[in-house]
This record gives sequence, C-alpha cells and structure tokens, in this order.
Amino acid sequence: MTVSGIISAIIVGLVVGALARLVLPGKQNISIVLTILIGLVAAFIGGFIGNAIGTNGDGFSFITLIIQVILAVIGVSIVAGTQGRKSVRR
Repeated sequence: MTVSGIISAIIVGLVVGALARLVLPGKQNISIVLTILIGLVAAFIGGFIGNAIGTNGDGFSFITLIIQVILAVIGVSIVAGTQGRKSVRR
C-alpha cells in the first residue's frame, strides 16, 4: 500500500465512520473519536477485502465503499452495544 493509499484510506475512514452513525437507528452512546477509529479500521479491512475480490481496479469502487460501510456499521453497533450495557450499581 502506498502513502497516497494510506491517506485516502484515512479520509475514506472518516466518511465511513460518519455514514455508519447515520445508518444505525437511534442514538449511539460512543464518542465521535471512537466512531472515526472504527471507520478507519473498517476502511482498511474493507479495502483489503475489495482488493482480494478484485473490485478496485484502477480507482474508486462503490462495492468496496459498501463493504466498508457495512463493516463500520457492524463495528459501531458492537461497540455501542457494549458501551450501553454499563450500569451504575447503588
């Protein structure tokens, strides 16, 4: 992966994290920084999956973007689910 590929994955990760928050219904009790980190991880993993199945070709691929958003939605929902279970005992 080249430097420009890494930079573009970071930018796509920011967008993917925000899209995941918008796609999920209800309020997620996680910080925006954590959402961005999940989006970054989803962008990298989705990019590797897109390359593995041969969808990227010479540039941008909607299939890869969809894979990245799906991975980010799964990640945000898992983290929001674990964050929401914290309770205060009295």
